[in-house]
Amino acid sequence: MVHDVAQAGFSDPRDYEAARPSYPAEAVDWITGFLATAGAPRVCDLAAGTGKLTRLLAGRGYRLFAVEPVAGMRATFRTVLPDVPIVAGAAEALPVRDASLDAVTVAQAWHWFDKDRAAAELRRTVVAGGRVVLVWNARDRSASWVDAVWSVVDRVEKRAPWRDHEQWRDTAESVAGFPPPERAEFRHAQQLTPEQVVQRVASVSHVAVLPDRERDAVLDEVRGIVSGHDLLTLPYRVDCVGVIRG
Repeated sequence: MVHDVAQAGFSDPRDYEAARPSYPAEAVDWITGFLATAGAPRVCDLAAGTGKLTRLLAGRGYRLFAVEPVAGMRATFRTVLPDVPIVAGAAEALPVRDASLDAVTVAQAWHWFDKDRAAAELRRTVVAGGRVVLVWNARDRSASWVDAVWSVVDRVEKRAPWRDHEQWRDTAESVAGFPPPERAEFRHAQQLTPEQVVQRVASVSHVAVLPDRERDAVLDEVRGIVSGHDLLTLPYRVDCVGVIRG
């Protein structure tokens, strides 16, 4: 059930863990506030990756666990968050009982799912009145150098499931069997050296799966764009979507 590019591109998540952004405090406050309205103690962070969001939810009183389909991601997660349980599983076949969850969070992953099958699993596993929160760090291309970097990546991602961010974000707003969502938008940025920007691009799954020569050419092109700078600000728009299980 895992997209082949995700399975291969995230098998070694060192670049992902080192270079992918976290989420701003304002977004985390919105997420936890949305969960609090349901008094949600049993929370599953689905497709948790290396735990970028999970670590921000830990220690907040939840009975928190994670589900992640890629073995390399799970291995890094266990290193970073040894006290949070994580199990293998996919959104389309969650390894939990019916009505066993008060809430599910999905960070940077909804676009990988078969949304109809995933929605059916959310209806099965989340209790009535429970919450589902979807969140993404979307690429903010307002700076010319940033647009140039992501334009290099565009050529590699021609058939990526997130090519039209607005479209797949909108699919989250009509999750089958759930009422209309609540939405919030935030902004934040990473402060990166030029080589960290290159590593951020290297963490993109479609880049990671390229043959070595093609991958090196892509990364060298990015180096050419960011060379001559000491520190760069890479901006993001954070999209949050929250739905209530009817």
